[in-house]
Amino acid sequence: MIYFDPNSSKPKYQQLIDGIIDGINSGLLEHGKQLPSINKVASEFNMARMTVTKAYDDLREKGLISSHHGKGFYVSSTNTKNALRVFILMDALTPYKEILYESIIQNLGEDVSHNLFFHYHDMELFEELITNNLGKYNHYIILPHFNISVARIVSKIPKDKLLVLDINIKEFSDDYSILFQNFESNIYQGLSTSLEKVKKYQQINLVLSSKSFQYTPDGIIQGFTKFCTVNDLEFDIIPDLDDDYELQMNQAYIVFREYDLIKMINWTTKNKLKVGKDVGIISYDDTPLKEIIAEGISVISNDFKKMGQRAAQMIINREKGRESNEFYFIDRGSL
Repeated sequence: MIYFDPNSSKPKYQQLIDGIIDGINSGLLEHGKQLPSINKVASEFNMARMTVTKAYDDLREKGLISSHHGKGFYVSSTNTKNALRVFILMDALTPYKEILYESIIQNLGEDVSHNLFFHYHDMELFEELITNNLGKYNHYIILPHFNISVARIVSKIPKDKLLVLDINIKEFSDDYSILFQNFESNIYQGLSTSLEKVKKYQQINLVLSSKSFQYTPDGIIQGFTKFCTVNDLEFDIIPDLDDDYELQMNQAYIVFREYDLIKMINWTTKNKLKVGKDVGIISYDDTPLKEIIAEGISVISNDFKKMGQRAAQMIINREKGRESNEFYFIDRGSL
């Protein structure tokens, strides 16, 4: 039942987990069957006791084995198909986060169970959701959308069960799993690609949404400010696009919320202005709507579909490291 391939790149504890799961699937390990003790496995296969304990703990969290005090470990379930249970914590389900979420679930496979939670940029709720769900899942995907450090809270989750997604927690070492957007570089490079078009406007404005659940990382503001300063451009940062705010001709706007985007399109239509000529618009993060509204809106966007694919791959393969996800700029003529 237990066999270790010395030439395999797979860690010994994972080989032990896979061997026991194979034993369950083959019928060799039936429900109620006792497993060899941690000490026996460690001694027989020259393994550290902590390595065996880690494997057994993982199997227990999958719901496949249970421990009885003073008696050892037993097979408690033969349902190995739903062995992976994933906790996903996002800020809010915006259109592009829905693309990310669906990509993660699709690429994790049908046999994975999961629960999705939202923290809405509420630090107290964020900590409560993590703390109350420790030990209930064997993998945690956390999107820590805050402009202050959350390292203390997130570090409650064992690093071998954690994937930090979308945001780079810089306090964590590279033996964590981190897949993030480089916001400062992405907006700087995206705007640099369209510099000549930006220059035809008298001013470029970054429209935030501080009164909504739309999160704006500090890196976006820093990258935008750097781009404008380096290229000697007039610029402004608008906290919110209030109902009484008047858009200006011969200015360009970078907008985040689709609600604000539609408000801009309605304003240009009402005033008989041409998007891409009289007023420039760039939207951050692509969605299907932006391909068709106003004959297409130019976007600077993270590739959320690829991020979901890569996130699932990192979980399945238990990969560690810090990795920046791909982004792109699409010119659809609105600038």
